[in-house]
Amino acid sequence: MSSPVTARIADGVASIPAADWDACAGTDNPFVSHAFLSALEASGSVNADSGWQALPIVFDGADGRAAAIAPAYAKSHSQGEYVFDHSWADAWERAGGRYYPKLQLAVPFSPVPGPRLLLRDPAAGPALIAAVEAVTDQNALSSAHATFVAPDQLPVFEAAGWLMRAGTQFHWANHDYAGFEDFLGELASRKRKAIRRERAAAIDGLAIRHVCGADITEADWDAFWAFYQDTGSRKWGRPYLTRAFFSLLGEAMADRCLLIFAERDGRPIAGALNLIGADTLYGRYWGCTEEVPFLHFELCYYQAIDAAIARGLRTVEAGAQGEHKLARGYLPVTTWSAHYIPDPGFRRAIADFLEREREAVAREQDFLGELGPFRTSSSP
Repeated sequence: MSSPVTARIADGVASIPAADWDACAGTDNPFVSHAFLSALEASGSVNADSGWQALPIVFDGADGRAAAIAPAYAKSHSQGEYVFDHSWADAWERAGGRYYPKLQLAVPFSPVPGPRLLLRDPAAGPALIAAVEAVTDQNALSSAHATFVAPDQLPVFEAAGWLMRAGTQFHWANHDYAGFEDFLGELASRKRKAIRRERAAAIDGLAIRHVCGADITEADWDAFWAFYQDTGSRKWGRPYLTRAFFSLLGEAMADRCLLIFAERDGRPIAGALNLIGADTLYGRYWGCTEEVPFLHFELCYYQAIDAAIARGLRTVEAGAQGEHKLARGYLPVTTWSAHYIPDPGFRRAIADFLEREREAVAREQDFLGELGPFRTSSSP
């Protein structure tokens, strides 16, 4: 008779051998790689003090290596998730409950769809979800949340009875374009002209530099850190990531990093960081030390399109939210999260809310889709 399969909670991502982790995570999505997640830990960006305590839930196979991993975190707040549940926390605590800590299956600070069940053994998904539920129940946690779940993993969460939540991002799709002008050729005339004007104005007097792999220097990371700090201090009060994270990222996975700088007289004044996946370019962070009209659009959206076309990538994901992306060829797509709520009454209330929210998201996406810049039969 075979031995029962049990799960364990590891002491952080770094405690698991990189080869074992990546055998479960695969190579398509850089954000779930051992290199990315362990850099968050080693840099001090993720720890109990920051409210993100890494507690991966692991199933070991018969060979003693990890067969399935949930990248789980004990969260003492709801910051850095981009799927907002502050109202849920408020309601639960007003009812006398304790919402935090909660369990989060996620990539910290990264609203990037991807696998939240890392499976060397594809059949282990249901058992891994059951282990996540057991950890939640046994520790009397209010809830468990898997945010930005890859669409192909949604059925596993749905089969386990988790509640589904819809959201919207704006992604650009590469229809085998030979270059940026091919893409522009699919837009309505007015939109084409507007983008050309924006691009010309943005780069007037500036040089654009793409740097990737071994060509990235510590001076480049220093420059980008200044940009990231500026954006982080304005948006969040303090940046989520430490300076050390970017050096570790460069050491571990420079070949998957693409920095795009705008320079004036050889001095960087703005920059954007992208990560390169198997078929997707992921825009992550941007910042500037000099305000230039349309430069944000140029570095984060148009240069990303140029880079994706040059690399033959199918998609550009330019981060969370942003209806301004619509006019620049980034169309609405649905993102999904899954939620385990043990308390029956709380679950019913959230289920009712999510049903109405999903309907509203669908209506909004239908409306936004009609506002896209692409030519129709009636447009020139």
